[in-house]
Amino acid sequence: MKVFSDQLPAALAKKLPKVVIVAGDEPLQHRDACDAVRLAARQAGVEEREVLDVEANFSWGRLLETASNLSLFASNKLLELRLGTHKLGQDGSKALAQYAEMMGGSDDLLLISMGKLDAKQQKSAWFKALDKQGLFVPVWPVDASRLGYWLRDRASLHGLQIDLEAARLLGERTEGNLLAADQELQKLALIHPPNTRLNVESIAQGVEDSTRFDVFNLADACLKGEPSRTSRIVNGLRSEGVEAPIVLWALSRELRTLLSLHQHLDQGQSFEHACKTQKPMIFDKRRPAYQKAISRLSMKRLHKLLLMAQRLDLAVKGASAVPLWPGLHDLAMTMAGGKGLLAENPWTYRISANN
Repeated sequence: MKVFSDQLPAALAKKLPKVVIVAGDEPLQHRDACDAVRLAARQAGVEEREVLDVEANFSWGRLLETASNLSLFASNKLLELRLGTHKLGQDGSKALAQYAEMMGGSDDLLLISMGKLDAKQQKSAWFKALDKQGLFVPVWPVDASRLGYWLRDRASLHGLQIDLEAARLLGERTEGNLLAADQELQKLALIHPPNTRLNVESIAQGVEDSTRFDVFNLADACLKGEPSRTSRIVNGLRSEGVEAPIVLWALSRELRTLLSLHQHLDQGQSFEHACKTQKPMIFDKRRPAYQKAISRLSMKRLHKLLLMAQRLDLAVKGASAVPLWPGLHDLAMTMAGGKGLLAENPWTYRISANN
């Protein structure tokens, strides 16, 4: 049965299941979900715990052996299977299917910690067999539009109250990194009395702007159509000393990908098929961002942006007088649907026939 992470403690309080699958890539919620399972197991009297870390050349027979071994000290145990970024493969799938068959008469609790499970994996035999007897906890990153509300609720766990605007500022200062934001809330809880209400000034003074940008953050912001975030990231990259050619490479690559998607769609192909033809393939998690971008940026617009990128490439090589970082800011902002610094002069990026 699917249960989201915020509903997990209540579900565990009703009845301790035989298996819990925690799957996803967001580390804070993933950690909290696993901790909730461990706490529920202890409260239910499960005192023994065994951990299996799946690494290269892991023998899946160990899972079944560990499950079948009788404990000398307890009637049941918590068995943790940690996959991390490793894939199940055929051997893993078979082992979990076998485990599902043999766990009917067992009082053990299996906690599976793994990365994201796509729709195909959720239809597999091993998943269906385990899901019938337990809980599936998908862990998703918090959407930027909900981040302020999420952090406002999170603050209450640390004995603090926080205004919505202050929560949004905290999200900006930590660039959506929930672990970093939670650490800042813990620090604030140490220096403020319980039930203190934090406002924007409290966050501005008490939380360092520890944002660390990279070109992949920038690409995502451009694709999703987030001009204000795009502007902050470009300025952050510049202040951190990131080389301009790296930024230009990232933006140009996304422009070529968007053009390719448009071409496949014009040929009558589905968006999903068009994503699979890209190199590297666009995975499910990133597809909504590309879909937003191609609905916002026409092929004509994309061609103009590539010409703009070409002029900036000449600036990198010293063959153009276009100011490089303001130009990169304009390119990124236009991709994100915003307005650039040099947008008042449309001839700035015009490429002559000789270039």
